[in-house]
Amino acid sequence: MTSSTSPTPSQRIQRHPLPHRVAAAGQASFGDHLRTWRQQRHLSQLELADEADISTRHVSFMETGRTNPSREMVLRLCERLAIPLRERNGLLVAAGYAPMYRERALDDPALAAARQAVELVLKGHEPCPAIALDRCWNVVATNRAAHALLSAHVSPELLAPPINVFRLSLHPQGLAPRIANLAQWRAHLFERLRQQIQATADPALIALQEELRQYPAPEEPSPLVLAGEMLGVVMPFCFESVHGMLSLISTITIFGTPVDVTLQELAVESFFPADDFTAQVLRDVAQQNSEA
Repeated sequence: MTSSTSPTPSQRIQRHPLPHRVAAAGQASFGDHLRTWRQQRHLSQLELADEADISTRHVSFMETGRTNPSREMVLRLCERLAIPLRERNGLLVAAGYAPMYRERALDDPALAAARQAVELVLKGHEPCPAIALDRCWNVVATNRAAHALLSAHVSPELLAPPINVFRLSLHPQGLAPRIANLAQWRAHLFERLRQQIQATADPALIALQEELRQYPAPEEPSPLVLAGEMLGVVMPFCFESVHGMLSLISTITIFGTPVDVTLQELAVESFFPADDFTAQVLRDVAQQNSEA
């Protein structure tokens, strides 16, 4: 594991399409997908051609459907465009090939080693909170410290699965009223989401972004620097807990070289105390949990 964080169908007439690779009505062709991802990465046809070591003419012909790419060419283009594994499967199917990357549930026996690694990271991070998240920021697993903090500050209704940490943070009935630096934290979360959408173009993330925008926006942040705030370095998560004001910073851990869709989209967010008071509270909470 490594530590860090709808195109429309082509309306062009295809001159020499191969029957088994023509997009069905209402589905995007390979050329549509390729064009969308190239534009998403802000590359011209010439720039993509240079990256993939092919001619600009070849790129143009693939985008307009005048030629069909080989399976190896699809994978090469996906690599050069840094397309996520889930979307690479979509491009392979659009080009007429079988998907290459499997998507298993995390409890699949084939992912036992990965699941054990996640559990070790979560448990090893105690007494500090840590959570495992899927691609849409839904909670997959938590350690005892994270569970204790959430259950103490959020109503059980909001903790019914799937628990989305962005929704939980910004919902007016979630943690939002307790977050001391809500304006800064909200901007931080939206920037993380924007970057992820830019990288993946995931419709589920776009829908989440639109939902979050409907929540009440806090007043503009005051110029006051909060305790634990390290400007230009890291954004702390400061919230008024039942124990007092806690200040936390976080890191994201991901699998370094996954070949499974689920593993590529899995992340572990680990929180660390940004001041001595928070560190002591976390130790006290862990001690209380162990005695319960």
